Amino acid sequence: MEVLKGLFKQKAEQANAEIKEILKEHGSKVIGEVTLSQVYQGMRGITGLVTETSLLDAQEGIRFRGYTIPELREKLPKAPDGKEPLPEGLFFLMLIGELPTEDDVQRVTNILQRRSHVPAHVFHTIDALPVNAHPMTQFVAGIMAAQTESEFSRRYSEGMNKRDYWAATFDDCIDLIARLPRIAAYIYRRKYHFGQHIQPNGLLDWAGNLAHMMGFDNEGFKELMRLYMTIHADHEGGNVSAHTTHLVGSALSDPYLSFAAGMNGLAGPLHGLANQEVIKWIFEMQEKLGSEMPTKAEIAQYVQDTLSSGKVVPGYGHAVLRKTDPRYTAQMDFGKTHMPNDPLCQTVWNIYEVVPPILQSLGKVKNPWPNVDAHSGALLVHFGLKEYEFYTVLFGVSRALGVMASLCWDRALGFPLERPKSITTAQVKRWLKGEDEIWGD
Repeated sequence: MEVLKGLFKQKAEQANAEIKEILKEHGSKVIGEVTLSQVYQGMRGITGLVTETSLLDAQEGIRFRGYTIPELREKLPKAPDGKEPLPEGLFFLMLIGELPTEDDVQRVTNILQRRSHVPAHVFHTIDALPVNAHPMTQFVAGIMAAQTESEFSRRYSEGMNKRDYWAATFDDCIDLIARLPRIAAYIYRRKYHFGQHIQPNGLLDWAGNLAHMMGFDNEGFKELMRLYMTIHADHEGGNVSAHTTHLVGSALSDPYLSFAAGMNGLAGPLHGLANQEVIKWIFEMQEKLGSEMPTKAEIAQYVQDTLSSGKVVPGYGHAVLRKTDPRYTAQMDFGKTHMPNDPLCQTVWNIYEVVPPILQSLGKVKNPWPNVDAHSGALLVHFGLKEYEFYTVLFGVSRALGVMASLCWDRALGFPLERPKSITTAQVKRWLKGEDEIWGD
C-alpha cells in the first residue's frame, strides 16, 4: 500500500507544481462561451471541470490517460491464461498516469485482497431492507453503512491538517474499492439465491473474485467481468455519477458519502439504469413477437412502434459521442469470440444494423449509434445472469475505479468547493431587455 501511495504522492506533487504554473501564466484566458440554451438545458457542453483520469472524444470515444479501449485490451496486464485486461491495471493507470507492469498490477490486487473485509453491520443494514428492494437501493445502503469505517471522517474530526486530506482520502478510496465486490455479491445472493452466500477467494483477482462470490466460476464469465469492469470504469467527469461524486466530495464529504451520492445518480434511467432498460426492452420485444430471434424486418417494425408510442430505443444515442461507442464494439468483439451463435447476441447485432438508419431518417437524432448499454446485458444473460435489475450494481462497482481515482486527485490538487452561479428566468428576461447583468457572483 505504501509503495502505491508514495508513487501517487510523487505524481500529485509534480501535477500541483505544473498546474500552479499554468494558472499563474494563463489563468485569465477564456476557455469557452456559455449560451442561454446551455444554461437551461443541463449545462450541456460547458467546460467547467478538470478530470485527470479520462477524456471523452466525440469521434474516438473514451480515452483513459490517452489510451483507447483497444489499446488497453492489448497493453494492460491480464490474468494467467486470460485475454482481457485486469481492472486493477486500469485503476493504476488512472491513478498514476502510467501503464502498469505485471508487478504493479499484482501489488494492487494484493492491496485490495488485504483490505476487502466488510464489517458485519454492513450486512445487517442490508438485511434490514426488504428483499424485494431494488439492488441499487441495497447497494447504496451498504455503502452508507460502511461509512463508519471512513479514515477521512475520523481524521478530519480529530483536526487533520488540510495538507493530509489526500492521504486519508486515498486510504478510504482503496478500502471502498476493495469492499464493493463483497457488498455487491452479498446483495445478489441475498436477493436471487435465498441468501446462500459465498465466501471470497483470496487467491483471485478483484473482478474474478466478484464473479466467484456471485456464484459464477465459469472462466468465461470471469473474463467478461474483467472486461466489463474495465470499460465501465470511467467516462470523464461530466456524467452524473462522476460529477456527483466530485461535487459531494468538494464539500469534503468522505469518499463513502461521495460515492453513495454518485450511485444514487447512476441509478437513474437516463444514466446507469439504462443497461437494465435495454435488456428489458429486448425481452419484451421477444415476448410480443413470439420469437427468440426476430427477423430484421420484425425488429424494424417494433422499433417504429416504440418510437411512435413516444418512447426511445434504449441503448442508442449518447450525449457526447457521435459514432458507435467503442465500449459497445469491445463487447461485440467479446461476444463474437466467446458466443458467436448465441441467439440473444445475434439479436443485439441485428438491432445494431436496423436501428441507426431508422433514427437517421428522423432527422432529429445527433447520434443514432449504440452506446455501452446496448450490448452488456446480452453477454451477462449468456452466462446465466438474467436478473437485469442487478446490472446497474455491476456498473457501480466498476465506476468506483474511475471516480475514486478522480477523488484522490481532487484532494491532492486541492480542488475547492464546487459552487456554480445560478440565475432566475425573471433575471434572464431583464437581461434580454438590457435591464440587468446576469454574469457575476
